[in-house]
Amino acid sequence: MDLRVAAYAVVVDEAERILLARWVEGRRVAWTMPGGGLEAGEDPEAAVRRELREETGYAIETTELLGIHSRVVPASQRIHRSTTPLHTLRIVYRAEITGGALRYERNGSTDMAAWFTRAQLANLQRVKLVDIALKMAGVYG
Repeated sequence: MDLRVAAYAVVVDEAERILLARWVEGRRVAWTMPGGGLEAGEDPEAAVRRELREETGYAIETTELLGIHSRVVPASQRIHRSTTPLHTLRIVYRAEITGGALRYERNGSTDMAAWFTRAQLANLQRVKLVDIALKMAGVYG
């Protein structure tokens, strides 16, 4: 079984909007929580700060560990063909913006970032992690 550990952040601004990144994988496009996989030996909080900067342009500080979501993806359901299941551990933090400005990632797994109101989320094409993380944060759902 393969293992992927990743860290994500729930960032909500003063207007109660939620920061998301648009994930692009081949022809699959959906909004997701900003964040991503840890590099070998990387601390999860350092990883989420790095990923947020890469995907959104913002510098952040984590303020709370919200939880860890664990999921096993059967080999037949993996995005990239495989004969091995994938165990994903997703570490979710609450975070605040401390600097930077909104910009889009280039040549990465996301191609844009944006702020959304709770009402806008209802009609947004999004991955399940968005609902999971926002529920952990008590923000949505």
